Amino acid sequence: MLAQQRQTAILDLIRQRGGVRVSHLVSRFGVSDMTIRRDLEVLAERGLVDKVHGGATLAGPGSAEEPGFAAKSIRQQAEKRAIAERAATMVEPGMAIALSAGTTTAALATLLSDVRGLTVVTNSIPVADALYQNPRADQTVVLTGGIRTPSDALTGPVAEAAISALNVDLLFLGVHGLSPRTGFTTPNLLEAGVNRCLIGAARRLVVLADHTKWETIGIATIAPLEAADVLITDRGLPPEARTTIGEQVGELVIVEPD
Repeated sequence: MLAQQRQTAILDLIRQRGGVRVSHLVSRFGVSDMTIRRDLEVLAERGLVDKVHGGATLAGPGSAEEPGFAAKSIRQQAEKRAIAERAATMVEPGMAIALSAGTTTAALATLLSDVRGLTVVTNSIPVADALYQNPRADQTVVLTGGIRTPSDALTGPVAEAAISALNVDLLFLGVHGLSPRTGFTTPNLLEAGVNRCLIGAARRLVVLADHTKWETIGIATIAPLEAADVLITDRGLPPEARTTIGEQVGELVIVEPD
């Protein structure tokens, strides 16, 4: 098989699966590890794939491209629901918690209506809406002001000032991506600033991220992986990623979607 034919076949595989490992390609095509790595380099230079540790994934959007809330809400729904259900078990009556913007944190918000005496601080319009739809007289929802982003987050100096004056027990943080090199990231510079303020206001940080966030990189780093006391993700996270993340976060929790 010619190099160009092999590269086309590799690209087809990546498009079908979303990503492949070098070891699998070596076995499939019967060529050396170095040959496969050269093929992936060629595809990466053409902008067709992203090279990651041990393999490659289909090239994602630019690091500053931010999908809207509606677009993100239909992705990995089962995984996000399972992550949200596990996160909900950490919330106790009388707590003050913060929920950042994001579709997984919005899923968590729908599960909190039975928690007595809860105070929720959020910069997310969908999170606040979810809590307002099932109101409790003994719950308080604090929605920051600010500049609205495509993901329906409120950002900027108004949001940062509001958050900086508060203290919460737990922060549930949704992220655009995570990697060992860049940590937890977002494609929105203003949202990164608000998320850092949320981290500063929280006693403990719980990151909610489904497996597709692994090796996805946004333009702005929110915090290093070591900042997370707990990271809740799903069984789709590759074994090597589990090892890497497990060595850096306080606790790695893997959930099983229905």
